[in-house]
Amino acid sequence: MNLLMVLFGLIAILSLVAAFRAIKAKNVLAIIFGLASGIVFGWFVIMTIVHQGYPPAI
Repeated sequence: MNLLMVLFGLIAILSLVAAFRAIKAKNVLAIIFGLASGIVFGWFVIMTIVHQGYPPAI
């Protein structure tokens, strides 16, 4: 679960970066999907840390 949490964290960060680039390009659909995926993956990472702690218990 530790590696999966790191990968999902990277996905959340990169999707938020893509959303901010989409804001500069004024691409509404990319903004929506970038923010939505960043929020979903970020929430998963935060709740995994809250529930299992860091590093997660095996």
